[in-house]
Amino acid sequence: MSGSDLADLLASVCLLAGALFSLASGVGVLRLPNALDRMHTVTKPQVLGVLLILLGLALRLRSPTDLGMILLVGLFQLATAPVTAQMISRAVYRSGRVDRDLLDVDELADR
Repeated sequence: MSGSDLADLLASVCLLAGALFSLASGVGVLRLPNALDRMHTVTKPQVLGVLLILLGLALRLRSPTDLGMILLVGLFQLATAPVTAQMISRAVYRSGRVDRDLLDVDELADR
């Protein structure tokens, strides 16, 4: 097996794993009961799924231009998804749409 074949095989595995993580994230959005749980399932597996898909693309494309663009997309995904989820979760909490009995720790209770 040549190096190119091995890279293509690893790319296929990464693309498949990324697609499965993204699917799990979508199913979690539909199945989980409240907004905070949904925000958790949107950020954690979705970001990992996107990063695995980008890794698979990088292994498959191998062009310096493509690798630079893939790196930028990955960095922006890592920078924006958690911040967006934090802001949406805080807005949901402040609007009173959270069942506070389900929270283990309520750090915003005194605010």
